[in-house]
Amino acid sequence: MDVIDLHCDALLKLQQAGGKLNFKDSDELSVNLNRLKEGKVKIQAFAIFIEPDILVEEKYASALEQIRYYQKEVLEKNPEMKQIKAWNDIKKLKENEIGSFLTLEGVEAIGNDLNKLDYLLDLGVMSVGLTWNPANLAADGVQEPRGGGLTSFGFDIVEKLNERKVLTDVSHLSVASFWDVMKAAKYPIASHSNVFSLCGHVRNLDDDQIKALINRDAMIHLVFNPPFIINEENQKSSTIDDLVKHFEALVELGGLNHIGFGSDFDGISTHVKELRHTGEMQNLVTRLEGTFSKEEVEGFASKNFLKHLPK
Repeated sequence: MDVIDLHCDALLKLQQAGGKLNFKDSDELSVNLNRLKEGKVKIQAFAIFIEPDILVEEKYASALEQIRYYQKEVLEKNPEMKQIKAWNDIKKLKENEIGSFLTLEGVEAIGNDLNKLDYLLDLGVMSVGLTWNPANLAADGVQEPRGGGLTSFGFDIVEKLNERKVLTDVSHLSVASFWDVMKAAKYPIASHSNVFSLCGHVRNLDDDQIKALINRDAMIHLVFNPPFIINEENQKSSTIDDLVKHFEALVELGGLNHIGFGSDFDGISTHVKELRHTGEMQNLVTRLEGTFSKEEVEGFASKNFLKHLPK
């Protein structure tokens, strides 16, 4: 069945390789065209992620460079790949086409300039996380010791995203930032987070956060990163069954119609057995069908997301 994946870091790998990777078939890419086809991925989100050690004055140029790699290596060289720049574009995808859209994982690149954010949105960014793990001018992330929330600038960004019908991503936010976003955002989403009660990683969502997202009719996309699935000492033996437990936990909390996939392929260093790259997506689908109905699994794989698009 068709799959929609809300998070991968293939653009960072393409940038780091300096044009030496072929998006069509490079084995170094967990997400490439051949693997998208093999995994029956209908829509793939591509994150723009700027490494923390890049100089502040170079971050915006780095973000634009990743977008150029997306345009040249992903789109221009592969006619089957189509960019989604408005949510209605999804309806225009043909049977043999794969949709894709840009996301922004942290707003460090824009500094304190909302005009730069506007330009990135014009280029097709459809989902924005205010920060990665540290703090920035907009918000505190999960690794910022002070645990603060959104700044005034952060609230201005969320207002802009609301106006543009762009998703506001709560993955990576501190607890206080999460709750600030839930108050301010019209279109909150968790693009790649798991269930804290099953795996106590700081990047996962606790039950109150999960219930808040469900009550807002927001999507929670589960991530395939072993450290977010099972306890650290067992990471190397992480299985699809371990990941399925997070689906079950979300369903128990009332999230049956709010679950999606957020693999984090190309951004993770360890992998779930038999879920090593996007070509193996159907292994997860098959295993989920052993626990849930086909209709429910179709919801997880793609249809839940399609029912929760900004309007």
